[in-house]
Amino acid sequence: MKRPSLHHCASTTSNRRQFLKTTTAAGMAWMNPLAQQLARCAENDVSETRGKAIILLWMAGGPSQLETFDPHPSQNGSTGRKAISTPLKHLQLAQGLEEVAELMNDVSLIRSMVSQEGDHERAVYNVKTGYRPNPTVVHPSLGSIICHELPENAVEIPRHVSILPNEWPARGGYLGATYDAFQIGDPGQRIPDVISPVSKERLERRLQGLDVVERAFMKGRDPEWIASHTRHRATIDEALKMMDSDQIKAFDVNLATATEVNAYGDTAFGRGCLAARRLIETGVRCVEVTLSGWDSHINNHETQSKRIATLAPALAALIRDLKERELLENTMVLCGGEFGRSPELNPLEGRDHWPHGFSFLIGGGGIAGGKVIGATDPEGIRKQPENPVRVQDLHATIQHCLGIDSEKEIITPVGRPIFLSEGNVARELLVTS
Repeated sequence: MKRPSLHHCASTTSNRRQFLKTTTAAGMAWMNPLAQQLARCAENDVSETRGKAIILLWMAGGPSQLETFDPHPSQNGSTGRKAISTPLKHLQLAQGLEEVAELMNDVSLIRSMVSQEGDHERAVYNVKTGYRPNPTVVHPSLGSIICHELPENAVEIPRHVSILPNEWPARGGYLGATYDAFQIGDPGQRIPDVISPVSKERLERRLQGLDVVERAFMKGRDPEWIASHTRHRATIDEALKMMDSDQIKAFDVNLATATEVNAYGDTAFGRGCLAARRLIETGVRCVEVTLSGWDSHINNHETQSKRIATLAPALAALIRDLKERELLENTMVLCGGEFGRSPELNPLEGRDHWPHGFSFLIGGGGIAGGKVIGATDPEGIRKQPENPVRVQDLHATIQHCLGIDSEKEIITPVGRPIFLSEGNVARELLVTS
């Protein structure tokens, strides 16, 4: 059973929708036009806009909300960091995000994310999967769930991609390794092992030899067990399909124009964001691009400023590009990390881990633009933010926007039923009809 909702309207709407569905089916045919209208209203509390893909810009190490999306210039701990205006009168961002500030009508901010995990590895697991670490089960990441639940499309390259991953990439968990993210480095460099080092004829001879070995191995063994537990043949077939596919060009940002590349910034992360857009255009479901180095226990302001200089042009260019190409409506963009940074500077002019009220930028794919959810204490005294949004609520909201039922139960390989998410949809973030 789920915990009580933090967003009252979520449970109320769900109950009303279920009631209308049930009563309509049970015996309202005699007033069919009105019944149909009521049912449509129940289903259309939000618009029909549905996301088809997601791009997660992962700020590894924990970006400071005070130096990015939630500045408090008057607070003592924010010395040296100024706030800048946005098109929204009630919203300011931190200095250095001027390009992003111009686009805040197109995206929204959650300033009240809360987590119970303050350790990097545990917090990364929590935010990427929506669950806290549990020694009895490995939960799938958000991208893995999306690829598992949404129908397969005509894509000959991996549907789940991680660019510049660190030591904790997105994994398939109990859904299986087939839903792990396909990992690549700087898209400015050639992806290794996707171009055969030998001629086509020689490759064919090698594959014929491999078939002989495989047939010998299969003798006396259960083919279904081999297929489900090793995926050897399936993996080879998928790799060969990818090697022969024209879609693999989506990874190569060197095929983009110089204007496109420069707009994202001459950095590996910028090229990663450009590749993410190209991959989404090709039909990839989920792309995660990592920008590491936000852990600022020492010399916080300098550390955060360097990362912001890399993030700002890439994030702004990505949002602009998606909007101009009419992809933003169906592509959700997320930007955040495992937690935030403490309001007070420590003796080393750094900020420590802070899971008690941090920020996430979210937009596109059914998310309304120009909204700000929650608020942190401008004095940095109270830990609990206003209108807190739990990590699992973020997951439930994303799944809802992609047309995924977060209350669906998956039976794990050991027979354990687990919800896709135990959170509640933050309906104030949704595009209204």
